[in-house]
Amino acid sequence: MLPTLSLSPRYTLDDASPWLVGIDPVRRYWIQVNGDNDEVAVIPGLVGASMEQVKEALLQFRQLPEQEQLTLPTFGAGELTIHHIAANLYAIAHSVNDAPTWHLFDRETMEAFLRTAHPDWQCSPKDMELGRDALLQSWQQPVAVKNLG
Repeated sequence: MLPTLSLSPRYTLDDASPWLVGIDPVRRYWIQVNGDNDEVAVIPGLVGASMEQVKEALLQFRQLPEQEQLTLPTFGAGELTIHHIAANLYAIAHSVNDAPTWHLFDRETMEAFLRTAHPDWQCSPKDMELGRDALLQSWQQPVAVKNLG
């Protein structure tokens, strides 16, 4: 039997510690893992091509039964999968230091994340820098590795 109230710590919008670094222009959620400034996870977020797509995703999220999951499109080739664990407890799997990790959120936080997929949503100037930094880091990665063997 599952407990009716989960005591697992989760990210909430009214946390005393600032865990949300920002949300960049392609709707990636930048979070400090366990409030650690040096450990930031960048989780791909929902991107909707139209307002109808965003509305449908929000309706699907609101109707998601406990113990089920919802998979939504993101900017890149990946997907965003939200797991409804228990009442007011949702999880997104995203590795930290190559270790499988589930980041736990409350309902209000998940819905706020999904609402950033609105076509008219604009990130803050500070969050625009997150996108620029990610782009600069990608340019520093090798495109191909030459096999000398």
